[in-house]
Amino acid sequence: MSVRVGILGATGAVGQRFIQLLEDHPTFELAALTASESSAGKSYKEAAKWRVNTPIPDDVAEMTVSATTPADVPDDVDLLFSSLPSGVAADVEPDFLEAGYVVSSNSSNDRMAPDVPLTIPEINPGHLDLIEVQREQRGWDGALVKNPNCSTITMVPTLAALDQFDLEAVQVSTLQAVSGAGYSGVTSMEIIDNAIPHINGEDDKMETESRKLLGAFDGAELELHGMDVAASCNRIPTLDGHLENVFAETREDISPEDAAAAMREYPSADLHSSPEQLIHVFEDFDRPQPRLDRERGDGMQISAGGLQETTNGVKYNCLAHNTIRGAAGASVLNGELLVEEGWV
Repeated sequence: MSVRVGILGATGAVGQRFIQLLEDHPTFELAALTASESSAGKSYKEAAKWRVNTPIPDDVAEMTVSATTPADVPDDVDLLFSSLPSGVAADVEPDFLEAGYVVSSNSSNDRMAPDVPLTIPEINPGHLDLIEVQREQRGWDGALVKNPNCSTITMVPTLAALDQFDLEAVQVSTLQAVSGAGYSGVTSMEIIDNAIPHINGEDDKMETESRKLLGAFDGAELELHGMDVAASCNRIPTLDGHLENVFAETREDISPEDAAAAMREYPSADLHSSPEQLIHVFEDFDRPQPRLDRERGDGMQISAGGLQETTNGVKYNCLAHNTIRGAAGASVLNGELLVEEGWV
């Protein structure tokens, strides 16, 4: 089965990751690329300043970039991946949804909307059924699915594994790579020989999205998880890979050995882009590290390590590749789930 797909916002950093991940994909056939009006009409190689660590696929290089409107996307495209800036996406994505397109979006707008699935396929695939609620409430034939923020998606799989011990509270401090800000997001003068102890909006995303991802859906409404989450997000001078220090408090007794076993045993998904083992747990206390471990599982595996006992639970470190598992790869994985579940 071949599913024709398009990318909204194809020339940016995450759009380029989409192109890299979709090359030779067994299900998805790339059929449309969109970008700003200034890029529309150009070949992709002319429109994009390519910065990914593999060459532009030859067929993609010669594709013509279209404007980001439903009228400029072929009717036979079955699924759209969105890497638009959130402000643009908030204006543009509804047009595609009203036109009947299914959109798997990395953009942050509408992630916390009560009728929009925010999904990690290995964690909460059942939340896709919110699409029925969404279509009824919004009156469109399309469907909008979001993946979480890159820092949230690094932590939540480990929390899902620990929730069998009844999570009560989570504190997390992040060490986030500069690629998460986009190519022009942090200047070299700001970040070299430095760390920036604030990332605008990131704390709130982690504190809210994690509760939605681990929440309960009864077929009509989604109830957020009751745990308390406090986050402090920081930018450091690594290129890729978000490292996070997590303190998890549970109502039931938990040891580091219990936590490690729960993470190792947490199931992956039977989808092309999902790693064979979702969470790799290191015995070494100095792992995971961004440079050494961000590419595990083709950039889709979560790594954890440094598990230690605390007064009310455990503390540990976790890591994921922020532009693969935390962005484009997450949207592609959601696209695979949409196909598997018959929404596309």
